[in-house]
Amino acid sequence: MLSKQQHTKLIVLIDPDKYNPALVELANTCKVSYIFVGGSVLKKNNLDKTIQSIQSITNIPVIIFPGDETQISKRADGILILSLLSGKNLEYLIGKHIKAAHHIKKSGLKTIPTGYILIDGAKQSTTQKITKTKPLSLKKEIVTTAIAGELLGKQLIYLEAGSGAKKTLNSSIVKDVKKNVSIPVIVGGGIDSVAKVKELLKAKADYLVIGNALERNYLFLKELNHLF
Repeated sequence: MLSKQQHTKLIVLIDPDKYNPALVELANTCKVSYIFVGGSVLKKNNLDKTIQSIQSITNIPVIIFPGDETQISKRADGILILSLLSGKNLEYLIGKHIKAAHHIKKSGLKTIPTGYILIDGAKQSTTQKITKTKPLSLKKEIVTTAIAGELLGKQLIYLEAGSGAKKTLNSSIVKDVKKNVSIPVIVGGGIDSVAKVKELLKAKADYLVIGNALERNYLFLKELNHLF
């Protein structure tokens, strides 16, 4: 699950509050490797129902991308255990994990320890506001943080420019992170055009995550399909 890839694979991110079944139906006809489900703040308390609905439409594996310790459902195929390595807020390095530990253990979910690195996307993200942390912007700091994540035993590095970011990650940053870690690298945030996808594909991240752009226009997925 979520292994290193010779060619970049596509992940669709679904916020349960903005769930569109038509997007999942389209994903069945496109080259989508995984569906991530979760959000920074869920107002409808419908994570479980959303996952159930997705799984009634597709066999694409569903992974929880939790915004907090309450976003857990044993229906999913796995859950990312996110440690916000770019921040200095202990609550998001270990605090939330302690609160969720018993629930996750009891659920039997496959856990995927993930080094989550928030990167400056030229717009304050919801994650920044909630975690009260600052994103990284210097390449050297981003790369060394990713290396530290691998040394700490993380199985994934997630480079996140933030939901709806105005600026996507610089492809040279992605390339340098890839050179310096041996675990899979995921890139997300602000990927809302074919041109941006093409640029990031040159960096050869293992996975690209697209969410906001598909909330605005789920048919965007069809435009991207030939690139993967």
